[in-house]
Amino acid sequence: MVDGYDGLCNKPKTQSYRAPGQPQSARAVETVMDELAEKLGMDPMEVRLKNAVSEGDRAPTGLRHSRFGCVEVEEAMKAHPHYSAPLEGANRGRGVAIGYRMHVGGAGLSATIAVNDDGTIKLVTGSADLSGSRIALAMRAAKALGIAAEDVTPSVADTDSVGFTAGSFGSRITFDTGRAILTATDEVIRQMKERAAMLWEAEPDDVDFVDGAFVRSQDRSERMTFKEMAGRLMETGGLVTCSASDRQGDVGPQVAGNIIDVEVDPEAGKVGILRYTTFMDVGQVVHRQNVEGQMQGGVLQGAGWALNEEYFYTEDGVIANTSLLDYRMPTTLDLPMIDTVIVEVPNPRHPYGIRGVGETSIVPPLAAVANAIHDAIGVRMTSLPMSPASIRKAINEKDGGA
Repeated sequence: MVDGYDGLCNKPKTQSYRAPGQPQSARAVETVMDELAEKLGMDPMEVRLKNAVSEGDRAPTGLRHSRFGCVEVEEAMKAHPHYSAPLEGANRGRGVAIGYRMHVGGAGLSATIAVNDDGTIKLVTGSADLSGSRIALAMRAAKALGIAAEDVTPSVADTDSVGFTAGSFGSRITFDTGRAILTATDEVIRQMKERAAMLWEAEPDDVDFVDGAFVRSQDRSERMTFKEMAGRLMETGGLVTCSASDRQGDVGPQVAGNIIDVEVDPEAGKVGILRYTTFMDVGQVVHRQNVEGQMQGGVLQGAGWALNEEYFYTEDGVIANTSLLDYRMPTTLDLPMIDTVIVEVPNPRHPYGIRGVGETSIVPPLAAVANAIHDAIGVRMTSLPMSPASIRKAINEKDGGA
């Protein structure tokens, strides 16, 4: 007999969130980096570049880093016009911060490709579409098969209808599902080579697949595009359908950086964001708009976490802001256009150089905002959110408790 107890409290449930734990870590580390630069009388980006991680350097875990764009991101930040642009006016400041995360992955994902006789394909995966990942995956399949992305019909199936698929999380969908898709496209190409060999009365090893076409190696004039070969599948044994799974994981290190300009109203404690530029090493871009959206979305969430988002309780311990009407989340009125700078350092762990982009963008904003506030009014904020009330309190303490 087992007794079970359900402990209840007035606190809301918490759960892992975009890049769990890493924004807090970056907040501490990047604040110290700014303090160090100030004490040394050095440029904040120069201090970071002197300490930037390169290929072969050891992580705190002892593992050596593979190739990634830490130096390249920091060099792009220092060279960007935003970093050197004049910032005039009282109580205005500029902050920078770097965000890092190491992602292991390897939970396993699957994909199925069915070739139609008109040369189009159906792509079925079990990973949920997070901000347009279906489009990016369709583009990967299209590139591997030498067809247009418009010729791919991507869909997300119930995991009872496709191979084993772990959860959609951890900046891994395009990376891990993409690897499964590449394995499936390799098998599609292998089977279609056999069909081409039947038509040419040749051996499968005598058929190459080059630039989206099947070519007979002994007579290069004999060739068929992917679509032409698909149109002849029915006469050589039927249509081709291939499935594959992958649990390679090990996405590797990821890095992002922010430059932000703010203006602080010392009387009200309100922080206005004047300009924001975010940088990220994304490996190799698949779908640029999707990548930019992920970068901007992470910054928006991070800015809300830094400046506004918190619960308020009544004297009776009841949450006073229980809806999104009262829980202060940032809107387009709170931020300017977030400029994005994509740095491409191909990931050696992926055939197409892909890295995850979903989470790293939220890591630097907390520290970048805090450093900008310090640059604007000389106050170092040590708690979140950096709301008007907390900023007013910090200013009063700096002025001697007035």
